[in-house]
Amino acid sequence: MTIKIEKFRSEVSLFYEAACFIRNTVFVEEQNVPKELELDEYEAVSTFYLLFFEGKPVATARWRETAKGVKLERFAVLKDFRNQKLGYVILKRVLEDVVPLKKEIYLHAQIDAFNFYKRYGFEPVGEKFVEAGIVHYLMKFSG
Repeated sequence: MTIKIEKFRSEVSLFYEAACFIRNTVFVEEQNVPKELELDEYEAVSTFYLLFFEGKPVATARWRETAKGVKLERFAVLKDFRNQKLGYVILKRVLEDVVPLKKEIYLHAQIDAFNFYKRYGFEPVGEKFVEAGIVHYLMKFSG
């Protein structure tokens, strides 16, 4: 099993195009998130990751700094590659890069991903809320 993760900015067009394809497939096509909400104004200030499995791009994520700390976003794994620990692999890589920044790390977890993030050190804060028509929890990384 060969896994490779590329870290890049949105200016790197080939990796960025692949990441957008994965996000469009997962969020827009599968979850019916409006395309205008999925691609937002934070693309240019985010750091992206693209996970290749056996040479094929199958998962992506991004993070950006905000006034509240570091926000992890847009974690997506293509359906045929889920439940193979690839989400954990890309999350682990992102955390390796952001934990040394010594800022609060948080994310908005979809209800279906709540247990995944809880298993890897995130704790819910506050009540659930709806974002892009999907129930989410604010979760903060506790290590």
